[in-house]
Amino acid sequence: GPDYQSDHVDVGGLLATILDNAEHRLRDAGITLTRHLPKHTVEVVADATRLEQLFSNLIENTIRYTDTPGSLYVSCGVGSDAVDIEFADSAPGVPGHALGRLFDRLFRVDTSRSRDTGGSGLGLSICKAIVDTHGGTIEAMDADAGGLLIRIRLPLAHARGTTS
Repeated sequence: GPDYQSDHVDVGGLLATILDNAEHRLRDAGITLTRHLPKHTVEVVADATRLEQLFSNLIENTIRYTDTPGSLYVSCGVGSDAVDIEFADSAPGVPGHALGRLFDRLFRVDTSRSRDTGGSGLGLSICKAIVDTHGGTIEAMDADAGGLLIRIRLPLAHARGTTS
């Protein structure tokens, strides 16, 4: 959209900062955070504010829906032309039939995952809109730890034909 900025953003660094800021809230919520982030700069062409909103929404979802004690594992892996960011939390999960619909704007998950909100959506349609604008993909699947795994793929800056 017109209100998006485009800058070279170090996505690993941004993620590290957001996780640092959220760590005490996660701990207070009974959720253990584990992270696996790149040591070097990983640049994407993005609006840093929107990416911040994206990652913050995912952390909020974990705080709101995960049983305690729980866990959140965040990783950022770099390929030749894209970066894969994963947020995986512990139980409860989302039923298989609902996984593909989590990003629909009005979709409601009618399970324990929505107990606190009376079945409201997970706010993932906003996440999808942000990722779409950045030319990336977002998908939801079952996490090994029993919760939800959200995988985001964003094109690396050089892969978008931009020059630094």
